[in-house]
Amino acid sequence: MLSRLTRPWALAVCALPVAALLATAVFAPLPFSLAQPGITADVLGRNKGTEVITISGAKTRATTGQLRMTTIEATNPDTRISLGQVVDAWFATDRAVMPRDAVYPSGDSVKEIEQHNTAQMKESQDAATRAALDYLRLSDDDVRVTLRLADVGGPSAGLMFTLGIIDKLNGDGADGDLTGGRTIAGTGTIGDDGTVGAVGGVPLKTMAARRDGATVFLVPRAECSDARSELPEGLRLIPVTTLKSAVGALTALSTGKGAVPSC
Repeated sequence: MLSRLTRPWALAVCALPVAALLATAVFAPLPFSLAQPGITADVLGRNKGTEVITISGAKTRATTGQLRMTTIEATNPDTRISLGQVVDAWFATDRAVMPRDAVYPSGDSVKEIEQHNTAQMKESQDAATRAALDYLRLSDDDVRVTLRLADVGGPSAGLMFTLGIIDKLNGDGADGDLTGGRTIAGTGTIGDDGTVGAVGGVPLKTMAARRDGATVFLVPRAECSDARSELPEGLRLIPVTTLKSAVGALTALSTGKGAVPSC
């Protein structure tokens, strides 16, 4: 016959499985990625020694200022993320916890994800070229645009690529620069019809932009509230929905004529 456990022993015995469960929760891998501000690159200049935008078949112009595409840096898709890491990042203002499926395609290998991101970047570059030439009423049969940006994948640089092509070919349309000599950063996908799409990770991208000297940030209008949540001091948000609205806002900002939208 078993004797009854004393209260302290009973509590100790019950605590063992609880402690085991907590330890498992703390150290077990979770379906999240940790992200932080990534690199930015001036699409009007050079990146790792190579011109980002090169154009043949049409006269180009010298530009001033910068148009910086922005990125986030996320943990690798096969990195094991623990509860402790998630809690730590949750309370940090310069990091974010994101569902892994929101950062990487689910079920794919690391190599397949890299191929997917490379394909998305190529599609984004092609769309940027078509949107820019269509905006300027130029034919891609006559004008050849090459975009090169090492070690960056995904579609979120589409808007900035498009603005860079326009600035190199036409500026603001009146012998001025789209940038007005400023360092302007931004994010957003671009459609063939000039529609600007949301991308995610905007608060971290605003931090990267300000770190690298930007004073203006172009953001898809649908992500204004996200952009405002951790907005660095000294960075002005300009919401955009289309390529036309982005060019119009930059022209108004540069010339001081017309309204410049705000979030």
